[in-house]
Amino acid sequence: MSLNKILCAVTAFLFTSLLGGAAALANGIFYAEPEQLGFMEPATQVMRDIISFHNGLLYMCVGVTLFVMILMGYIFIKFNAKANPTPTTTTHHTGLEIAWTTLPIIILLVIAIPSFKLLYLEDVIPESDLTVKAIGNQWYWTYEYPDNGDFSFDAIMLNEEEGKDAKLPRLLGTDNHIVVPVNKTVRMIITATDVIHAWAMPAFGVKIDAIPGKLNETWFKAEREGIYYGQCSELCGKDHGFMPIMVEVVSQEKYEAWIKMAREEYAQIKTDNLTQVASMLPAQK
Repeated sequence: MSLNKILCAVTAFLFTSLLGGAAALANGIFYAEPEQLGFMEPATQVMRDIISFHNGLLYMCVGVTLFVMILMGYIFIKFNAKANPTPTTTTHHTGLEIAWTTLPIIILLVIAIPSFKLLYLEDVIPESDLTVKAIGNQWYWTYEYPDNGDFSFDAIMLNEEEGKDAKLPRLLGTDNHIVVPVNKTVRMIITATDVIHAWAMPAFGVKIDAIPGKLNETWFKAEREGIYYGQCSELCGKDHGFMPIMVEVVSQEKYEAWIKMAREEYAQIKTDNLTQVASMLPAQK
């Protein structure tokens, strides 16, 4: 294949990838597109910093690789047997030893500064506007809103027909989903009831394990309204690939209206469940 054909193929691939991402954004739906190149569109400051840090490392790796390749080419040309028939007997060079010791240290320091900054941003949870608890089960998620009436609901994946009817991405849509307000800090409490799961939302830069008997915490602050998709990212059993995560980010007014509806709908479900459990218990004499 000629160089021109290769360049045309790469250009077409990039063009198609950018168009796919633009279509997803236009629909207000955020998930990876077929043939997409790189990360999906970020929706939080944390994810933007992750992408920036990743790109910085990539440029640094490319630079170091090119430098080593050029250095090796120079050595092969200048110091081969034909060009340099009488090799030097020098075994130590103080300047070179200082250079190849200090240069990696400088590179590591350059990597460490933004790395620690990013770790701090991800780990330290700012003052939150609301709390959502996510509980991993085989194989679905249960969500609780302790700050807004203490209601809970299950989010189970829609099958292909249901997903098509709802115009949701295949294997990513759920019957119920989290709703949060835009530009608000959401504190997530993550745990599990059976095995280790992982709550991951790529557009938010969030991925944290859900471990039975342990509470993990993370946070996000979505800056754009829309529907965001993620999946369980820890191998948790035969239906591991069928427990998606769906988050809808809305305005404060729409969020308050949803909370009002959810308190009535999901509180009734909780009451029905308690009534059902009570009916199964033996009557006390």
